[in-house]
Amino acid sequence: MIKNIYVVSAGILGLASAFAGEPSGDAQISAPFGGSEIVIKTTTRLAGAIDSLTWRGKELIDSHDHGRQLQSASAFYAGGPDGQSEGFNPTEAGSSADHIGPTSTSKLLYIEAKDNVLKTRTQMAFWLQPGQKSAFGAARNTKALSDHILEKTVTIGAMGMPNVIKYESTFIIPDHEFHNRARFETVTGYMPAGFSVFHRLDRATGELKLLPDGPNEQLDPIVVSTPDGKHAMGIITPVLGAPFDGPKYGWNHYVPAKVCKWNSVYRIESKDGIKTGPYRYLSYIPIGTREMVRTALVDLDKQLNSEK
Repeated sequence: MIKNIYVVSAGILGLASAFAGEPSGDAQISAPFGGSEIVIKTTTRLAGAIDSLTWRGKELIDSHDHGRQLQSASAFYAGGPDGQSEGFNPTEAGSSADHIGPTSTSKLLYIEAKDNVLKTRTQMAFWLQPGQKSAFGAARNTKALSDHILEKTVTIGAMGMPNVIKYESTFIIPDHEFHNRARFETVTGYMPAGFSVFHRLDRATGELKLLPDGPNEQLDPIVVSTPDGKHAMGIITPVLGAPFDGPKYGWNHYVPAKVCKWNSVYRIESKDGIKTGPYRYLSYIPIGTREMVRTALVDLDKQLNSEK
């Protein structure tokens, strides 16, 4: 089985990258596939988080506020149900208070976009402002901007398939913090309401099995598509094993909000406190028609579980 190093000795872009001011987050990468181009765009508004992903003229991301993107987030908590984790929730694109505004509480430190590869380094905002409450808990953070760093490398074309996006996320937990439990949302995708059909990949047969609207989590890779199957996105993340619980794949159709979501999540806990420093994860996101995505997931599952 292919192993993945989840803790690395230094960030992928290094601590030496520094700027006198915050760089522009407006960038674009692209690569051809299926008679069209896969195009990924980031914006300053979202501190370099992915604001748009298009293929064959179709937008696959519902970038409304500062939570609905293709992005990463982490959460830390000492006890209680998992849902309380919004109380200490560093988020790449910004905070809930940023809402639909033109700026982000998160701080972009570095960005590089060339051909089909995007690299960013972001100091993540807490999702809740100090003193703020949500339906999932009250803020435990005492400032708006966290000391947590997210570094990502996004590559269009991976594992021998032009329609597979490799998404590498590195979360750096500051040394001065102590946490018993953590949840790493390695990547999540918020998609327009038209992407309302959810399937899981049956690994034994290679077939897609219909899922209800959610919210829920399960262990099989997920495909989210339009009802006609002409546009779809999938997610698969390699298994890391102990000490991590995951990956688990979540999904939900938020009908009133007119948005659909999927994510890949790892959890870790230790009564003695989890290690600080960097945690690195790999995710693979195939896009195309529903059948193209299914075929890619079958191939990816075989490659990720084969011997080196």
